[in-house]
Amino acid sequence: MKKLSILITLFLLAACAVSPTGRKQLMLVSPEQAITASKSAYVQTLAPLQKSGKLDADPQATARVRQITGRIIAQTIQLYPHTRNWQWDIRVIDDPENVNAWCMAGGKMAVYTGLLKKIEPTDDELAQVIGHEIAHAVANHTAEKMSVALASQLGLSTVAVAAGGRENSGATLTGAALAASLAIQLPNSRTAETEADRIGIELAARAGYNPYSAVSLWEKMAKEGGSKRPQFLSTHPAPQNRMATLRRLAPQMMPYYQQPGPRPIYTIRN
Repeated sequence: MKKLSILITLFLLAACAVSPTGRKQLMLVSPEQAITASKSAYVQTLAPLQKSGKLDADPQATARVRQITGRIIAQTIQLYPHTRNWQWDIRVIDDPENVNAWCMAGGKMAVYTGLLKKIEPTDDELAQVIGHEIAHAVANHTAEKMSVALASQLGLSTVAVAAGGRENSGATLTGAALAASLAIQLPNSRTAETEADRIGIELAARAGYNPYSAVSLWEKMAKEGGSKRPQFLSTHPAPQNRMATLRRLAPQMMPYYQQPGPRPIYTIRN
């Protein structure tokens, strides 16, 4: 038991990475593995929605979402060149009760019509949502959450072996696509949320969207919550100091927002 614990500890220490903000991350699942798993998860998630006519049903809403996203992607690629090779995509899912949006590893995104209809975000506010979600992908949060799940699996395997159970034939994450799908549904840590707020507000500002809209967006989210918590808030915990943090960040982002000239748009093909 002691030897197994030491080996796993050394393995975990060796599997560390650094996020764009300099934070140390556990990376048992590589970003590349998370991207591959997310591609499969994305197809599996969208297939039944496509069949039932729930994808991009409103051309005007889809065009709006894609334009805002395209501007943010263009800035993301400039700041993080490795994302140039991602197969970026975003779809609008027709679900008027679901106030949510997400981005899997590798830039596979979705926005629900409930977010558009219930929150009624301005373009600047919608850009904050999309920038925040893209930031999760840029910071490898899907791979990080999959790694935490795998670390838990490894820990449980150690206990089983020590108790006389059969040892698995390797530390592999089964059902990778399912794991990637679950990763966008599970709450992010407060640290990951703060990181996504910081990266996302800058991406949106560089794309030409007012950073102060991040505050007004969360004010709307809080009001919409009421007695029924929106899905977006359940996967994106919003502590009381979140808006205060965004208020402090907004003036720092204004120079990016105020830069003259047109902003490039990445063309999303699907």
